[in-house]
Amino acid sequence: MTYDLKTAHAPRMTGLALEAAALALENPATGHLLGQKLLKDLGILELRYSLLPEAPSVAPTLPRPASFSAAAAPPVDLEGLARSARKTPGFAFESAVDFVAAYREGQTDPVEVAERFLAVAPRLDTGERALRVFIERNTDRLLAAARESRERYRKGAPLGPLDGVPVSVKDELDVEGYSTTVGTRFLKLRPTEDATTVRRLREAGALILGKVNMHEIGIDTSGFNAHHGTPTNPYAPGHYTGGSSSGSAASVAAGFCPISIGADGGGSIRIPAALCGIVGLKATWSRISEHGAYPLCASVGHVGPLGATVRDVALAYALMAGPDAKDPNSLHQPPVHLDGLGREDIEGVRIGVYRPWFEHATPEIVRAAEGAIELFRSRGAQIVEVEIPELERARVAQGVTILCEMASGMARLDAEHRKSFGLGVRINLAMGRAIAGIDYVQAQKVRTRFSEHLARVFQAVDVIVTPTTALTAPRIADDVFPRGESNLEVTSGLMRFVYPANLTGNPALSVPGGYGASGHPIGIQLLGRPWEEHLLLRLGEVLEQNVPRRAPSIHVRLLEGA
Repeated sequence: MTYDLKTAHAPRMTGLALEAAALALENPATGHLLGQKLLKDLGILELRYSLLPEAPSVAPTLPRPASFSAAAAPPVDLEGLARSARKTPGFAFESAVDFVAAYREGQTDPVEVAERFLAVAPRLDTGERALRVFIERNTDRLLAAARESRERYRKGAPLGPLDGVPVSVKDELDVEGYSTTVGTRFLKLRPTEDATTVRRLREAGALILGKVNMHEIGIDTSGFNAHHGTPTNPYAPGHYTGGSSSGSAASVAAGFCPISIGADGGGSIRIPAALCGIVGLKATWSRISEHGAYPLCASVGHVGPLGATVRDVALAYALMAGPDAKDPNSLHQPPVHLDGLGREDIEGVRIGVYRPWFEHATPEIVRAAEGAIELFRSRGAQIVEVEIPELERARVAQGVTILCEMASGMARLDAEHRKSFGLGVRINLAMGRAIAGIDYVQAQKVRTRFSEHLARVFQAVDVIVTPTTALTAPRIADDVFPRGESNLEVTSGLMRFVYPANLTGNPALSVPGGYGASGHPIGIQLLGRPWEEHLLLRLGEVLEQNVPRRAPSIHVRLLEGA
C-alpha cells in the first residue's frame, strides 16, 4: 500500500492579496471559476468523481449498547482519582488537586484565588506581550461563587475534587450571565442557561473565570482573531497558540486555571494543547453532551477538556461525559469509567504505528514521538507496524464535511454580516458554499469507508500513536495584522494527524511529549477505539510521568500569589 497523504502547497496570503481573494470568491462573476480551481487543487473534484459503493454515514457510526440505564452505571470515584494523583516531573503546573489541597489545609481559599486572578488577568491580557486570552470576565459572579465555595470548605463540606478550582470556557459554549460571541464581533447571544458541560462543572463547585478567546467561528487552526485580539503562546510569545480553542489552551498554559472547556471539530482541542504544552482530550463522538455549544459542525464536533495534567483532564472528563437528555446523540453510550488510570505497567497493550504517517513531521517532532514509542515498549507494550489506507481521501472528506456544515450553520449570519467576518473566515465560508451537494454525499461515503479501514486496524492494535502536529507553534508574522492570513501549508501541517478522529468519531488525546530546539512544546497523539478514553488517559499518564515539563515564558501561580 502506498502512503498517499499529501503536503498542501499554496501561496501564503495576507493584507490586500487576502482581501482580493475573499472578494473574488464572493463575487458571482469570478467566484465560480476561482472556486472550481480551488476545489480541484484541494482534491475535492477528484473525490466528486470517485466510485464509492459504500452508503453515506451522516454521523460517525459507533458501537452502542442495545440498552443502557445511566442510573445503573457506577459513578467514577473522583475523590480516589484526586488522592492518587502524582506530581509531574520537571516544572509542576498548579493542578486541580493542588487547589483543593491548599483549600483543605487552609493555605489559601477560593476567594483569595479569585482575587489574585482578577488582579493579574487584566494586566497579562494587555500590554507589550499581551496574552489576549479572555473575551469576557464577570467579577461579581466569580467572587460570589468563590465565597460560596469558601463557605463549604469552612464547614468541611466541599462538593468534591473540583470545588473552588478555576475553570475557563471557550466562547463557543453558553455560560449563563455571559455573552456567546463564537469569536465574532457581531454576535452577542445571552443564554439563559449553561451548556451541559459548564453546568456539570459548576455543580461540582468549579469557579468559572470567564469566556476565553477562539479562532473566529472555529474555522481554522492558528488561533488568529481580528476582533478580540490574537492570543500569544505562553511558551513562545509571538507565536500562535493553535486553534480553534486558542484561549482555552493559553489560559491553562499561562496558569490561570488547570482546566478549560474547549471544542474540537478538526483538531481544535488537540492542536492548541500540543502547541501550548498541555493536555487535550477529544472524546468519542457524542460521549460528551453538545447541548449549549454553538451549532457549527454537528457530525464532526466534540466538546471536551483541556488541562494542565492528564489527571486534570481525567477529572473534568469524568464529570462532563455521560448521557444528557438535552442531547439525544449522547443517550446510548456505555458507562464512563477510568479503569487502570495510574498503573505504569502497560504489559500487553498493542500500540500501532503507521511509519510513513508517523514520520511525516519535522525531525525533532519525529524524535519525540519515537521516544514515546520506546517508553511504551519499555513499559511492556507491544509495538505493531500497521497500514492505514486512504488517508488523503479521508482528509478531503473531513474538509468537505466541516466546511459544508459550517457554511450551512452560518448561512443566515453570512448573508447579514458577511463584511463583519474576518477575511480568512469569509474565504473558508465561500469555499463551503462552493462545494456541491454531491461532494458532501461523497464525503459521507468516505466516512463509512474510512471508518471500516480504521476498525480493521483496531482489531490488531489497541491504540495508534502519532505526533499531534507536524510542526511546533508557528510565528505570528508582522504582516498578519490586522487582516489575518491564509497559510495552507501551515494548516496542513497542524491538521495532519488529527482529522481522522473527527471524521470517524474515535477518541484521541494529546499529551506533552517534549520540546523542540527552540523550546516550543511537542505533542504526542494517542488515538483509540470508541468509548476507550480510559486507555488513552492511562497511556497518556505513563508518558506524562516520564517526560519532564518546562515552565512557560509567561505564567502565573494563583496559589502562591506570584
